[in-house]
Amino acid sequence: MESPASAALRTTIISALALLLTAGAPSAEDNDAGGKKPLDAVSATEKGKLQNPHKGDQQAAAAGHKLFMSAGCNGCHGGTGGGGMGPPLSNTVWIYGNDDDTLFRLITLGSQDLKKAGYSRKGTENVVGPMPPFKDIVKSEDDMWKIVSWIKSLAKSK
Repeated sequence: MESPASAALRTTIISALALLLTAGAPSAEDNDAGGKKPLDAVSATEKGKLQNPHKGDQQAAAAGHKLFMSAGCNGCHGGTGGGGMGPPLSNTVWIYGNDDDTLFRLITLGSQDLKKAGYSRKGTENVVGPMPPFKDIVKSEDDMWKIVSWIKSLAKSK
């Protein structure tokens, strides 16, 4: 059973994350910088067909870590991807799958819209809440792929 202090901390963190996601969202004009909006690519491409142009690129993965941090992903997944409120990104459990297409869509759409798009859970993890959509936080499709590259670089088994 969760202690009252843990429950209060969890509520505070969720509230802060929600505020960050809504207050820090860029405008539509800002979101076009550097490439197509991630949501455009997701809705226009058949499931399983998205390809990471940075696959295996260590430089892109390093840039992806910086983008991961600046987008606030570390608030739930930790600065090194080791987890916290959200699942660790460095382990072998992947709730919706570990292919690049699924990860791109999960980060872009969030877990609730991913399920609406026909995806289902393949695994379970201890998480506090659903993955929020980052389509309005990450500036471009290219930046989203760099984040996916960094996540995939955390463990060679992915």
